[in-house]
Amino acid sequence: MTRTISDSSNYGSGFTLIELIVVIFILSIASALIIPSFMDAGEGSLKADAKRIGSALRYVYDESVSKKKVYLFNINLDDDSYGFTGHGESRSFSLKDDVYLKDILIPSFGARSEGEVTVKFGPLGTEEPIILHLSKGKNEYTVIFNDINGRAGIYEGYKL
Repeated sequence: MTRTISDSSNYGSGFTLIELIVVIFILSIASALIIPSFMDAGEGSLKADAKRIGSALRYVYDESVSKKKVYLFNINLDDDSYGFTGHGESRSFSLKDDVYLKDILIPSFGARSEGEVTVKFGPLGTEEPIILHLSKGKNEYTVIFNDINGRAGIYEGYKL
């Protein structure tokens, strides 16, 4: 009694090991790229807003110095917005999501946690440093604007 086993019937009924490995590899790459962005989504918008404020401060400094004109930088702590006006230009911005301006520290104004603060940028820039604190839940970021070189530093946590 001899049996013959037909191998031709088994070839089309499943996936090869190579195909399974390729699919698992593609899924692992996709999850490695996508999952980290969900893990710190809350802190991401906070850091992005801190960078935007720093960029706006640098822009106003650079424009006021290069054009030798006066610009006003407005920070409204009550409605979590900021903006600037000067030389025929005016822009305003609001913070995203539930990010809010915790407080601002300017030597001539002191520490303020409510109201509106206007900082004058003249032909030589601003006369004093600016420290802004942003918060979202338990996360905080600090924007420190250097009045000497016109650059802004973004730091995680509450810094003075």
